[in-house]
Amino acid sequence: MPVIQPPKGSIDAPATYKQPSRKGKKAWRKNVDVTEIEKGLEELNEEIIKGGVLAERPSEELFVVDTVGDASIPKKFPKHTSKPLKADEIIAARSAVPGVSLRKRPGDKTTDGIIPAKRPRREYVTHKELTRLRKVADGHHETTVEVTDASFDPWGEVIPVETQTPADKRDETKKAPKSFSKKPISLLASGKTPKAVPKPTGGYSYNPDFTDYEARYTEESNKAVETERKRLEAEEAERLKKEATARSAAEAEAAEARAELSEWDEDSEWEGFQSGGEELKVSAKRPERKTKAQRNRIQRRKEEERRLRHEAKTKVRRAQMEEIKRIAKLVSERDLERALALANAEQSESSADDNDEEIRRRQLGKLRLPEKDLELVLPDELQDSLRLLKPEGNLLKDRYRSLLVRGRVEARRRIPFRKQAKTKLTEKWAYKDFNI
Repeated sequence: MPVIQPPKGSIDAPATYKQPSRKGKKAWRKNVDVTEIEKGLEELNEEIIKGGVLAERPSEELFVVDTVGDASIPKKFPKHTSKPLKADEIIAARSAVPGVSLRKRPGDKTTDGIIPAKRPRREYVTHKELTRLRKVADGHHETTVEVTDASFDPWGEVIPVETQTPADKRDETKKAPKSFSKKPISLLASGKTPKAVPKPTGGYSYNPDFTDYEARYTEESNKAVETERKRLEAEEAERLKKEATARSAAEAEAAEARAELSEWDEDSEWEGFQSGGEELKVSAKRPERKTKAQRNRIQRRKEEERRLRHEAKTKVRRAQMEEIKRIAKLVSERDLERALALANAEQSESSADDNDEEIRRRQLGKLRLPEKDLELVLPDELQDSLRLLKPEGNLLKDRYRSLLVRGRVEARRRIPFRKQAKTKLTEKWAYKDFNI
């Protein structure tokens, strides 16, 4: 069988790297070197086979933004990764002496050419005042003060007592409520006090990360499904209750009808009743006298029963003492845990978020805490441009709900119409006001 061999020689177009002249037949187009063009076409075909032309494919398919980094590099080069850069050391090195300002300041003798107006000096002592002060220091006064006895006693004067109005007395006796001195009660089930302005998670961002957005989207979906399930269960329970009520009412009516019919058919049980008291005979057996052995046996049985009762009571008392000790130990441990939890909560100032924490069942006031608005953008509503962004939420509602959760104020219901004074409308008899 003949062996198939590849053709000998080059199959490419003739290469003409040197063209000294363009006037002969060798300068025609068929002799031009097209190796570079064919190579480019082959690369283009390979790119099409592998998935498309690189120049036409979007950047998201060609490049990946690495936000985490390679975790193996710090392990391979711990010395280089732990050592900071020299540039960071130079920037971090700050001198305690402030730098020299480069701003130009005018000198003491440099002026703007404007002569300031002369003003009298007020901070010095005049010669006349100095002379007067020296005379006073020597004991020479211009005017002498005559000392006379006081004509009235300032301590003996009686000051009239001002009468206080009832309004003033009411203000003095009125005291602040006791709740002012107490710490606000948080509405969270954990008992922690949340921050006034909680820090939102990544799922609340307008351009969130996929993992954060997916987690929050799934959580809100589960909450909505659970709410709808509870609503359907309540409706089903209400329907069953109504059916049971109707069924019981129908059965009661049927039983009452049967009772009315049976009253006429049944005979009285008292008919034909005869008293047999006269025929009864009293046959009472006379008690006999107990022997000494029987009395001793009864005494031993009573003592044994008394001993057993005493042992049973002692056993119950011991069990109660053990139970009291166990309960006291459990209560002390629980108080210690509660104190530690309270101390930790006060130290950490509770970084809990009212979005994630569960609200306790018993709340302050008669009204319940208003539900928080659902600040969630659906996947088809996410925008990739800030110009198309629509802001969500309301800062006023968030601050009001934060005050309610922290126990600063109680929940109130808005009253749209206030009670107004009653007015009486009358029509004036204008026809009576006439002049002749």
